[in-house]
Amino acid sequence: MPANLPAEAKAKLAKYSEARTIEEKIRALEEFISSVPKHKGTENIMLWARRRLAELREELELRKRKRVGGGGLQFFVEKAGVAQVVILGPPNVGKSSILAKLTNAKPEISPYPYTTKTPVPGMLVYEDVQIQLVDTPPLNLVDIDSSLNNRVLGLARNADAIILVFSVDCGELEEVVKRSLSLLEDRGIVVTRLKGVVRIKKSRGVEGVKVVGSGRLLGFTEDELAKLLASYRIFNAIVEVEGDVTLDDVESAIITSKVYKPTIVLVNKIDLAEEPGELVEKVSHLIPADVPVIPVSAEKSLGLKVLGDILFKKLDLIRVYTKSPNKEPDPNPLVVKRGTTVIEVAEMVHVRLAKGFKYAKIWGRSVKYPGQRVGAEHILEDGDVVEIHAS
Repeated sequence: MPANLPAEAKAKLAKYSEARTIEEKIRALEEFISSVPKHKGTENIMLWARRRLAELREELELRKRKRVGGGGLQFFVEKAGVAQVVILGPPNVGKSSILAKLTNAKPEISPYPYTTKTPVPGMLVYEDVQIQLVDTPPLNLVDIDSSLNNRVLGLARNADAIILVFSVDCGELEEVVKRSLSLLEDRGIVVTRLKGVVRIKKSRGVEGVKVVGSGRLLGFTEDELAKLLASYRIFNAIVEVEGDVTLDDVESAIITSKVYKPTIVLVNKIDLAEEPGELVEKVSHLIPADVPVIPVSAEKSLGLKVLGDILFKKLDLIRVYTKSPNKEPDPNPLVVKRGTTVIEVAEMVHVRLAKGFKYAKIWGRSVKYPGQRVGAEHILEDGDVVEIHAS
């Protein structure tokens, strides 16, 4: 990308994005594929279009089965706890064993590949919060366009974070790591923070194109941005920009959407390694620097105790405890994103507290002394106790 698509292909793509039903999306995507010229510049977008078409056809088939009572495999897992973390990995790396060790779940565990056929949820208890872990069927690194991959990676796109599992006894471990990361990237799942992020939201509530966010447009103007969007029949939209973005980034966002998922990598069965430190170092060189690589052994229960703390930090969450004057803090915390302010907590507790807010008293790491008075925009830290005073 960009693919330098002709006007006809852009119009067909716009028709796809405007389609409301699966049937309409399938027809529009078929028309789009037939209108795209075949050359090197369009290879990536054609790959995306064919994969998306296969996913839509599979989804349509599943819906038809449900209507006639066939049901089919259930892949949706309702979120629970403070976050949902999906466990991914190739066959026989020990994902199910890790889930069983960390949660109360009892997945089927077998030395045979593809034993796990549907997602299995369990709850990891980390101090006073619960994080939902979901074991998944293994990634197929041979047939990367398999329907099973489509479903598993669909779960990953909707989750809050990913645990990517490999094992010491994976044949050609380094190659397996590369293929797994490539598969995620091909499906628009990014495991490291992007330098620039673009989100395009069509809106009838704005006239023209409105750019918002703290990012910068590199090498193009807002007029050029509006012209590009218009070529895809997007005339009224809010464009959220984070970091430094190029016009190519904008076109990529129009066509396919990338999602960042906080990720940790586990190298399982580390007790089988002759040189565990050297092995982990080799894997670490293949993984983005901001992704932790942790050696573990599910069988020997090695290295697993730290996962709750690491996941909580990767999810960028903090716990805030509320209290009323002259009473003990509520033992059940509010779990919120790092950077949350006092007034945002007040709104979560009750809208009247926020409207009548006067000040708050804080006990914890975000203040210089216990019970310090703070204003509405005070930023909270993990473990803070908040006592809100309102009129």
